[in-house]
Amino acid sequence: MKLGRLNHIGVATPSIADSIAFYRDVMGATKIHTPFDLEEQGVKVCFVDTPAHSTGSGLSDSGGTQIELIEPLDADSPINGFLAKNPLGGQHHLCFEVPDIAEARAEFEEQGKRILGPTRIGAHGTPIFFVHPKDMGGMLTEIMETPREDAHWSN
Repeated sequence: MKLGRLNHIGVATPSIADSIAFYRDVMGATKIHTPFDLEEQGVKVCFVDTPAHSTGSGLSDSGGTQIELIEPLDADSPINGFLAKNPLGGQHHLCFEVPDIAEARAEFEEQGKRILGPTRIGAHGTPIFFVHPKDMGGMLTEIMETPREDAHWSN
């Protein structure tokens, strides 16, 4: 398997509203999507776009990486444990794209990596799964099928 594009960095937060203000007012973010509930995963989500990188040659890459702000929806949210240990929030996971989610899952399983739960639809409307941090250099890692050009998520 080849390493795909870093799609987003998941950041757990106790307050999406406060995090939006931080990324807008302190970090200068200009494209912040409308937050939405992802009830099946127990979280509220908001994407913050980062600008594409300039190569210095007048060309830019294929687009910036997003920050995915994630806030618990209720007391049963799976990120409550993370926030209990990190009350201010913080980096929760990295998400890499793959062209074929079923093939990627099979390759991780063949390598003995622990997949956390079933493949499911993520916030971008594409199939995802998570790989245990102990099998990924200490980082919870989301693997996401590359969105199609016509794929949309709430914004």
